[in-house]
Amino acid sequence: MAGRGGEDAAAAALVREGWTVLARRARTPAGELDLVAEREGLLAFIEVKARPSLAEAAFALGQRQRVRLLAAAECWLAENPGHGAAGIRFDVLLVAAGGAVRRIADAFRLGDG
Repeated sequence: MAGRGGEDAAAAALVREGWTVLARRARTPAGELDLVAEREGLLAFIEVKARPSLAEAAFALGQRQRVRLLAAAECWLAENPGHGAAGIRFDVLLVAAGGAVRRIADAFRLGDG
């Protein structure tokens, strides 16, 4: 399951967990955000990694991509104020070929090396 299929599975999993998906494939001057979701004031910028297995997906987010995601999130926040009253985090949702979805909550933070 790749591309939009992986993102569809990830978005459906978020909705089942009570999240509101605010944006899908949000384009910013710094790059694209796969999903932006909020639940009870907690804002999550979510990178979706679809691979044949969850183990392969877990190793698919490199340092350069994390830096780009941080910059894209800053752009999104500047254009969409008023979100994240309870905090902001970066999650990675891993999607395996069979459709299994696993979340790595708070996967990285500003300044992680």
